[in-house]
Amino acid sequence: MASGLIQKILPPSENKFYEFFEEGALTCSLSAKLFHDIIFNGLTEARLVEARTLKGKSVFVAKNTLNELNKTFITPIDREDILHLSTLINKISKRIVRTCINLKVYRLDKYPETMRHQAETLLLATQELQSVVALLKRSASLKEISNSNHKMMEIENHGDDILFKAMDEIFSGKHEALEVIKLRDIYKTIESALDKCYSVSDTILNISIKND
Repeated sequence: MASGLIQKILPPSENKFYEFFEEGALTCSLSAKLFHDIIFNGLTEARLVEARTLKGKSVFVAKNTLNELNKTFITPIDREDILHLSTLINKISKRIVRTCINLKVYRLDKYPETMRHQAETLLLATQELQSVVALLKRSASLKEISNSNHKMMEIENHGDDILFKAMDEIFSGKHEALEVIKLRDIYKTIESALDKCYSVSDTILNISIKND
């Protein structure tokens, strides 16, 4: 990538954006791990506190990115791409954290097997998210980023399959109307987070293509 040379000559303050992306991606991964822990091991007050902490961390990173962008003249990649990536990464964490909190609000006392599969898939997606953000930081080759994008696409497609199965299950007539509403919201919000992971990967791929 041509941006590799640019990255080496940029002042340290202008390389902060890559660090912000990594911080944001880590927060996404920690949020996904928290959701996974809740689904498999139960919801506790400590985990609710962790959820709110992760939400604050995500917002903090997004605000720092915007503040840095507003005072930086030369950026390592297009300003629009920086803002877009920062916004997407923040949305991923916020959606996951909101779901963790809603599990408490909705008073769900058990989690279906399909929700366990979705939690596992989300964990994989956020781990791949960290990988592709790291590839962007080190100006990896287009091939490496394309391979990561393909992995993310497979994960996202698997998430679509899980959502279809979940919707078929909750509308089967086995659940009360209120429970259907609650479960549908959980499934749809996590699927949205999965979609955003793929959007980040796609954006990074496009950045790589532009700078190849």
